[in-house]
Amino acid sequence: MPLDPAFKTLSDAGNFAALTTLMPDGQPQTQVMWVDADADHVLINTEPQRQKARNVGRDDRVAVTVWNKDNPYQYVEVRGRVVSTAGGDEALDHINALSQKYMGTSYGNPIGPEGRLILRIEPDKIHKNGL
Repeated sequence: MPLDPAFKTLSDAGNFAALTTLMPDGQPQTQVMWVDADADHVLINTEPQRQKARNVGRDDRVAVTVWNKDNPYQYVEVRGRVVSTAGGDEALDHINALSQKYMGTSYGNPIGPEGRLILRIEPDKIHKNGL
C-alpha cells in the first residue's frame, strides 16, 4: 500500500510521531519520535540496542501516528510492518538530517559503537483525521 501523501507532508514539517511496537509479552510500547518518510515508507531512526529495535526484530508489526503540532486533531496513523533496516553511514546521515529538521543542528548525542538504525515501515492500513 502506498504511503498517504498527508503523512509525508506532516513528517516533512517537523511534527512528532508516536511509534508503537510490541513487547515480548505482547504489551504495546510507545515512544514519541522524530519521523521521516519517503514516497512509500515511514522512516524511524533508532539505536540497534534500544527496546523498540529489539521488539521489531522479533515482531515487525508497528503503528506510527504523526500529528500536526498546531492542531493535534489533524493526524495520520499508519499500521504496518518493518520491511527492512539500514545502518552504517546511511543511518548516521539520516539522524543528522532529522536533527537538522527538528533541532536546526547536527545530531549532538553520543553515538555508541552499535551505531544507528533506520526502520523502514511499509503501510498495511492508513487512517487520517482532519486532513
